[in-house]
Amino acid sequence: MAAAKLKGFLDSFGIKYVVIGHSPAFTASEVAASSHIPERCFAKTIVVDISGGLAFVVLPANRKIVLADLRDLFADHDVKLVSEDELAKRFPDCERGAMPPVGNLYGLPVYIAQSLAEEREIAFNAGTHHEVIKMAFADFDRLVKPRVLDFAMK
Repeated sequence: MAAAKLKGFLDSFGIKYVVIGHSPAFTASEVAASSHIPERCFAKTIVVDISGGLAFVVLPANRKIVLADLRDLFADHDVKLVSEDELAKRFPDCERGAMPPVGNLYGLPVYIAQSLAEEREIAFNAGTHHEVIKMAFADFDRLVKPRVLDFAMK
């Protein structure tokens, strides 16, 4: 499954990380609370379609995405959220809605909120609704090479 694939990927690059197990939780805020991680440090992964190509948009658990802002940033009026059915097809190794924001694993670009890039650590779903990966943001940045954007609103 995704958690093993993700851990293997991180291990292959010598990335230091912690796995945090928690009771099943489904929203980013619930996962952050169950894992005892501040919402501002917990990254939720949203999959969007930009001109027919998928991308990960990553923002803190305590923030909401504003599609109009993304459309302006990408100069594309067709930016839209990907459906639950499409997520299940595209990420069959992940539990629905628990994709890790590691685009390298799926050949997708990653766009991350400026506020997350300013944190010392980042935590995110490991592909399941009961495991979280926590690591230094500097390591995440070095490995994933996300594009930092200011697109998340409270």
